[in-house]
Amino acid sequence: MGKLALGRRGEASEPDFFRGVLGELVLTFLFVFIQVGAAMTIDGKTNAGGNLTAVALGQALAVCVIATAGFHISGGHVNPAVTLSMAVGGQITLFRSALYIVAQMLGSSTACVLLRWLTGGLVATPVHALAAGVGPIQGVVAEVVFTFSLLFVIYATILDPRKILPGVGPLLTGLLVGANSIAGAVLSGASMNPARSFGPALATGVWTHHWVYWVGPLAGGPLAVVVYECLFMAPAGAHQLLPEEA
Repeated sequence: MGKLALGRRGEASEPDFFRGVLGELVLTFLFVFIQVGAAMTIDGKTNAGGNLTAVALGQALAVCVIATAGFHISGGHVNPAVTLSMAVGGQITLFRSALYIVAQMLGSSTACVLLRWLTGGLVATPVHALAAGVGPIQGVVAEVVFTFSLLFVIYATILDPRKILPGVGPLLTGLLVGANSIAGAVLSGASMNPARSFGPALATGVWTHHWVYWVGPLAGGPLAVVVYECLFMAPAGAHQLLPEEA
């Protein structure tokens, strides 16, 4: 989720530029197709609690697998908030990040339009929406917090050289996404991903409060990067902490 895609701290190899952009398109397509498809499949077929748990589990598994599979291709961002945050942290260039975001939007839109076609439009494509009693500003704040936690975990488990368990960052990130999905059910739905919100909105034409799912993640992600870089990031060459040293 980031450092391999043109990092600044001694990366081994930089993936081919166009392969990386194409990778983000394909990875985001698969990611959104799986996530949204799972939500469409279980909608109305389980009780409310089971429905929420199943969606959260689906999101967690999708993040774990897709991020791991795409790490060596593009960094496995599949999320404009992650891409922008990596650019803010100097992990990738602004030009690359812009093309990544375009690819992510195209991948998400294609996935959701295809899902609508495959179901004949009979199954509603789930659109992120604010919960009852939650206003747009509250929704933005919730998305800021959820996305902050996402990027904080990415930095702590993937990009920080002192990470305790190398290689499990995508798994831990996926678990966090699942937990946030459950926590966000009574707030904003915990999108944390503008591309994930854009595809269903485009496929259904429902844009109510859609801006919330751009402003919140695109503010919360870079904020986490600044906080982690300034307060917690290990200097280059720092060794991994052993449990007795922690």
